[in-house]
Amino acid sequence: MTAKHPVTILAPSKAVPIIARELSRRRLFGVAGGVGATAFLAACSSTGAGSAPTATGGALESDLSIYTWGDYDAPDVISAFTSGEGPQITLDSYSSNEELLSKLTASKGTSGYDIVVPTGIFVPGMIENGLLTKLSKDLIPNLSKVDPQFLGQAWDPDNEYTVCKNWGTTGFAYDTSVITRELVTWADFLDAVQNEGSGRTSFLDDPIEIVAPYFWANGIDYTTESEDDYAAAEAFMVDSIAPHIAAFESYPGGSIIPQNTQVLVQSWNGDARLGKLNSEDPERWKWVLGSPTTELWMDNWAIAAGAPHPEAAHAFIDYVLDPANAIQELDYIGYNTGTLDIEALARDAQLEFLDGYIFYPEETVSTMQTGTVTNQMTLDVYNKVKAAAGA
Repeated sequence: MTAKHPVTILAPSKAVPIIARELSRRRLFGVAGGVGATAFLAACSSTGAGSAPTATGGALESDLSIYTWGDYDAPDVISAFTSGEGPQITLDSYSSNEELLSKLTASKGTSGYDIVVPTGIFVPGMIENGLLTKLSKDLIPNLSKVDPQFLGQAWDPDNEYTVCKNWGTTGFAYDTSVITRELVTWADFLDAVQNEGSGRTSFLDDPIEIVAPYFWANGIDYTTESEDDYAAAEAFMVDSIAPHIAAFESYPGGSIIPQNTQVLVQSWNGDARLGKLNSEDPERWKWVLGSPTTELWMDNWAIAAGAPHPEAAHAFIDYVLDPANAIQELDYIGYNTGTLDIEALARDAQLEFLDGYIFYPEETVSTMQTGTVTNQMTLDVYNKVKAAAGA
């Protein structure tokens, strides 16, 4: 079946889609009213509302509802799936994992959504509280096209519920016309904040990204729950770093980098690449994946509990895992899809700014660490840093 208008967008018209997507990968405060992540997830119990259809490999349903981050799916892939496979797709968007959790929890299996895209560290709580449905892997043969290093993550070791949609990491970009020395490590970044970047530095507006650079620079596991570690991080970030911060911006690729409004910019890799693509003078900016370590976050395809169209949901996930479609996703969103041989496809397509932005040597990926849901100590440091910076 071919549809003339296969995609329905339900996102608020005033939302800036990519900004919404980038606001937080791990923050579980806000709609949760400031309640800690553990308490909020414990409240996320789903009693269900009767039996839901299950996927058996039968005919695809005529509709498919996807609840995802804003502007996070290549329109050409969406349209081609409808044209080739039939289901009419409705896209609805959320701006944070907490919004996703709240919607699924409140609906108790009757949300009407088929596919959702949670960040990995939120998956265990969603599984425990019955918010996701097990995948029928025999209906997703293209699972074999996913790079093994992006399978079997701690949040879903056997990929029973999820599979990588794409993954990213954190680093920083700097204006080489102002900061002329080479910056390599997170210690370099924090030093530059206090010197050449003073009053012209932006941080990501995300709690863990405020405190993590201190931990990374000082050889501390950034998933630490040590009160002493957090006390030291708070003292340094509030007293030594906050006075030099000019902005908290989770989307520097859309404004700060192309407009050269700051000289030192903490950023997620895909957004830094977008900023360079948007810049009239891209060579002015240098992107650095901070060492000796940084994070690896991953967003995942999953099927919601009570999904009304499970056949179409499995078919769509299989469809986007096909390398021919995965490369279109990578080109559109600027993040690695975790597909086998995706790098060769990207180079064949002559996409720009691949090395260090999207693709990394295996030894570099091995230095990246997945995080945890934000704890209260992280939120406290975040709030104090923002207050000290006058934000």
